[in-house]
Amino acid sequence: MIQKFLYNLSIAIPLHYLNVTQHKFLVRLGDFDLDTLRSQLEKEREMDHGHRYIIWEGYMDWRNRPAIKGCHGGVVAASFVLVVEILENLAYLANASNLVIYLSKFMHFSPSASANIVTNFMGTAFLLALLGGFLSDAFFTTYCIYLTSAIIEFTGLLILTVQARIPSLRPPICTSVNRNIACEEVDDGQAAMLFSGLYLVALGVGGIKGSLPPHGAEQFDEHQPQGRKHRSSFFNYYIFCLSCGALIAVTLVVWVEDNKGWQWGFGISTIAILTSIVIFLLGSETYRIKVPTGSPITTIFKVAAAAICNSLHPRNSTNSAVEIRTNPSSTTESSEEEGHEKGKAETETKSEDMKFISKARANKATYPSLYCTLKQVQEVKIVIKILPIFVSTVMLNCCLAQLSTFSVQQAATMNTNIGALKVPPASLPVFPVIFIMILAPIYNHIIIPFARKVSKNEMGITHLQRIGTGLVLSIIAMAVAALVEMKRKRVAMQSGLMNSTEPLPITFLWVALQYLFLGSADLFSLAGLMEFFFTEAPYSMRSLATSFSWASLAMGYYLSSVLVSLVNSITGSFEQTPWLSGSNLNHYHLERFYWLMCILSGLNFLHYLLWATRYKYRSMEPDQQRDQDNTTWTEA
Repeated sequence: MIQKFLYNLSIAIPLHYLNVTQHKFLVRLGDFDLDTLRSQLEKEREMDHGHRYIIWEGYMDWRNRPAIKGCHGGVVAASFVLVVEILENLAYLANASNLVIYLSKFMHFSPSASANIVTNFMGTAFLLALLGGFLSDAFFTTYCIYLTSAIIEFTGLLILTVQARIPSLRPPICTSVNRNIACEEVDDGQAAMLFSGLYLVALGVGGIKGSLPPHGAEQFDEHQPQGRKHRSSFFNYYIFCLSCGALIAVTLVVWVEDNKGWQWGFGISTIAILTSIVIFLLGSETYRIKVPTGSPITTIFKVAAAAICNSLHPRNSTNSAVEIRTNPSSTTESSEEEGHEKGKAETETKSEDMKFISKARANKATYPSLYCTLKQVQEVKIVIKILPIFVSTVMLNCCLAQLSTFSVQQAATMNTNIGALKVPPASLPVFPVIFIMILAPIYNHIIIPFARKVSKNEMGITHLQRIGTGLVLSIIAMAVAALVEMKRKRVAMQSGLMNSTEPLPITFLWVALQYLFLGSADLFSLAGLMEFFFTEAPYSMRSLATSFSWASLAMGYYLSSVLVSLVNSITGSFEQTPWLSGSNLNHYHLERFYWLMCILSGLNFLHYLLWATRYKYRSMEPDQQRDQDNTTWTEA
């Protein structure tokens, strides 16, 4: 009876015409009889006449009720996300930045093995962001995925804390002063515990990276210019908050790890991720949460399969177009879509853009299960168009991987004193971090507004221009890294310390130069990538597309490991020892490796220019068409 009345009521009074009080009243319906309900609705309608609210279509609150404009979303909701990111990145980077030292000094892995373990760990963490983004889009929500992932990361950090605290779970301390004498490595049980903790952390980090940025970006109304500007600012300040967490991680936490013990460092990370969960939950009442729309992967494979089948069985395009409109097997969705497609059929049939994918729209009668709507085909085209940009950023992130591996090991052999202060090598990233924290607000409040006035366009500096700037800075960074390594080895040879554990008489601030350039590259590229993927991707794939930014980092770390192994394999067959092999970094040919990275980065930049200069922004279409938010589509 109550359900029937609500159904009739929803027809007479659509939900988006009800005010907040009425909405809450309906939620508490079980406490009233129908007469009370009718009289209360009429009374509140008279009292609140003209004070109505609008429901965010496609969004809900944390209790699965419709999200309400003015009550959910906005700057306050996004602020909780930014604070959470500070703590989350602190927990992750505190260990990742110094992990290579922990593995080599306490777990007794070789420098190259330690570097590969770190790059594989970080690569896996970022690659798993794709899983977090996919689950957020398809089945769960960004809200649920974040909470689940944070709990998983908490568990992994707890395991690492226990191992660092109990001496029997680690190999014995190595007291050798000769770099050429290897220490006892971890046994199978100790290694199993180590990698279990590390990859639980990687799984948690991946889920968080895949859900938290899109969760924050979804808090803004993209149909309004002010909302789009706030969203752009969110991504800039997201990088700022990443840097805030990193600053604490590479200074305070790294100092604690090096001077008080790794159990305290892991413990701080554990407390930080636990605190982030509490803060995230405190913002629950303010969030607007995107309703999952089904698997985007299914759409991609369906369109691909339809295109292949229709290529194998070509049909007359005119007949296909007629069948699309007359075939009785069409679903309700296709009938509704017809209203939007009317007047655009001629554009569709004349389309020259991705002819192969466009074939997915034909042959509906023969393969009804593979029938694809125009919206689905267009979504796949968008994904294909952004993939070359994604591929072009992998080499940049391969360069960034050096910040956590060889660069830290270089600094560990040098004089790390600044006056009376001894700086841990893993604190080197403090230089680019501080630079990013200074540059990010300047970029957001001075550079971007000025660029908008000059260019007369909403973005000011385009996403692809930001990414391109990051690529150029990475090329410069690798050249600087090679020159610094040449200088470091020359000092080691001249001072007769090639096989000694004593610090070299050269300040570690030389290595800070490559950190400065790579940190600047990270600021320009990561923020540009995240906003580019989020704004250009179809509505149903936004979390997954934003995860491409982290997947690019993952592929960069994996590529770094592959390059190290490949370089060792090739150079080992031509020389007595490979370039990057052994326990003594002073005998490495690291400068040659950096020059190789510089050349590869230059070639990658040319590849990037090829695609970036041809790319047409989907988000720069006329406002009316964009604001329909993937409801109306036209073939390019």
